[in-house]
Amino acid sequence: MERTLVICEKPSAALRIARALDESRAPESFNERGVDYHVARRGDEDLIIVSALGHLFSITQDEGTWTYPVFDLRWVPAYEANKRMGRTRRFIDVIKKLSMGVGGYVSACDYDMEGSLIAYMILLHVCGEESLERAMRMRFSTLTEQDLVRAWDGRSPTLDFPLIHAGRARHEVDWLFGINLTRALTLSVKNATGYYKTLSIGRVQGPTLNFIKEREVEIRTFVPTPYWAIKAGTKIGRKKYSLEYVESRLESGVEAERIVNECKGKDGIIASIDTRKQEQWPFPPFNLGDLQREAYYKLRYSPRTTLQAAERLYLRALISYPRTSSQRLPPSIDLRRILEGLRKREEYSELAQSLLDRGTLRPRQGKKDDPAHPAIHPTGKLPGKLSRVDGRIYDLICRRFMAALGDPAVKENIVVEVDVEGHIFYLRGSQLLERGWTRFYAPFFRVKGVVLPTLKIGLRIPIIEVNAERKHTKPASRYNPGSLIKLMEDEGVGTKATRTEVVDTLFRRGYAKGGNIEITDLGLAIVETLERLVPEILSVEMTRGLERDLELIQTGESDASDVVRKAVGILEPILAEFKANENLIGVEINEALKAEAMRENTLGPCPGCGTGEIRILKNRQTGKRFAGCSNFFNDTCSVSYPLPQKGRIQATGKICLSCGAPMIKVLQRRRRPWRLCINFDCPSKRKEDQGDG
Repeated sequence: MERTLVICEKPSAALRIARALDESRAPESFNERGVDYHVARRGDEDLIIVSALGHLFSITQDEGTWTYPVFDLRWVPAYEANKRMGRTRRFIDVIKKLSMGVGGYVSACDYDMEGSLIAYMILLHVCGEESLERAMRMRFSTLTEQDLVRAWDGRSPTLDFPLIHAGRARHEVDWLFGINLTRALTLSVKNATGYYKTLSIGRVQGPTLNFIKEREVEIRTFVPTPYWAIKAGTKIGRKKYSLEYVESRLESGVEAERIVNECKGKDGIIASIDTRKQEQWPFPPFNLGDLQREAYYKLRYSPRTTLQAAERLYLRALISYPRTSSQRLPPSIDLRRILEGLRKREEYSELAQSLLDRGTLRPRQGKKDDPAHPAIHPTGKLPGKLSRVDGRIYDLICRRFMAALGDPAVKENIVVEVDVEGHIFYLRGSQLLERGWTRFYAPFFRVKGVVLPTLKIGLRIPIIEVNAERKHTKPASRYNPGSLIKLMEDEGVGTKATRTEVVDTLFRRGYAKGGNIEITDLGLAIVETLERLVPEILSVEMTRGLERDLELIQTGESDASDVVRKAVGILEPILAEFKANENLIGVEINEALKAEAMRENTLGPCPGCGTGEIRILKNRQTGKRFAGCSNFFNDTCSVSYPLPQKGRIQATGKICLSCGAPMIKVLQRRRRPWRLCINFDCPSKRKEDQGDG
């Protein structure tokens, strides 16, 4: 019997593929050295289905010390490049053993650059270069049994080499930029001051951080301009309604007061009534960026949380592949079959049936497409029990899918022109005449409107209140994670697979903070220093150009080796410029690092002397940390407190109401953060102890 090795990306996907391809739906499962694999029998073939653990191979430099520039690289087993990846060694060894004597190979990893590259590297380095000539490719967008069988029957006779070459080139370009720029930035501080802290920057990180900095500068330098807005109110029957003045802003307060005085206590006369019906078409189905933004705005989930939830749902065969740019559902997708599945869930039963009762189903299609995968959609498979986060993301995807199949909503807008002593005001009303697609998306879409009574031209209505409000213009809002990823997408910076990680890295490195993203002093120092001395690192045009070159590899219009050489050509003068300014860069960034360390170690004002600050200190003899007043060093205050020795201590900015000592937050792995008063002798704690006794 012929044996074929099928390589998957994740263990859960391997099991689903084995069950789908085994003719009895009951494949044999084995475990060797902690690595699961399965044997599925299909026709006269034994399919040995084994999973990788993500990337089993990664890049390292040929040889040399921790310095820059470095342009020589090689692909090695992940455990050689990173000691923390030791588990990957078992997977490589088991796959090598299973590959002995097989007649063919199939890549069944996710159909994208990463998945294609994962299988390619395993085949090349584990199974041998000759395996590449006998390898085939499964292409699927869901892990449902039906789609997996179709993907097996229609598998490509060769690997998807353009995608592989593009993925390999992207990894090499990102590695070259990342390792060189990170080393340059880190060593600039170390060589100039002796202080060591890993500071990363890269070809996507740089422009993204600069976006945040530019918005921050715009906000900080914004000069508010005063203006006046006139608001009025009327009463028709028993209800009150708001009126808008014809000019939304008046530059003169004197003019605003004159208008108020002329309209106060007077009647308005309805001069015209404009009624229009407006069709509101449904939103297209989600791509990854749309899903992340909608989940942030409607559920307050970070892009990372949304992506992780979507990936879990995909691995459970509940939704299609989430890392897609498409907003389109092709005709090949069986919409009725999906709705039949959704109908079995109580909350979707009536909605799905109303769509099934139609003769034809035409989804609202968006402008963006992805040749590899359709828009994100449910598979129709019943989910069973889901976590709160996964359940809410699943509900969002299902309702967006059904809404995209719905009719337009019809809204009636009414604008009533009201003349008050020659001054024009508007009374606006709106109501939904036909719910259309909004009934499917109801929890995530609320129609706001004001229903007006029956009105006619010439009707007099009383002005019961009118006033002029002094306001000020406001700067642009700070980015949130969703809007920042949207900006990256619009500017061609990063990919759908990398943008979330880049934004996370900016927070992890301490360059940005907050839900409304604010650049930190460290992030600002890095951007301003690089902007002045090595501006190319922050260039959107440079990053966008490389992204374009990498995309052309996928279409066969560009050569991977040429793109990598071009990247090296761009990087060499940047690093030379960096080297020439290394000392100055290091000194400037170190000042921000020292200020950041001081802020992180300051917990609050001292309740003892009232002039010092409580800071995190270390005992020189024991090395243990404690909190003490900054005036301890000039012998004017001796206030000190013990601290927990495990976890990260974080100031809360709050003071204990019982004793006046700072409140702190303790962050520990695998434990929920906990807050406490820093004073172990706090009266409130004694009361708690007595109560417990």
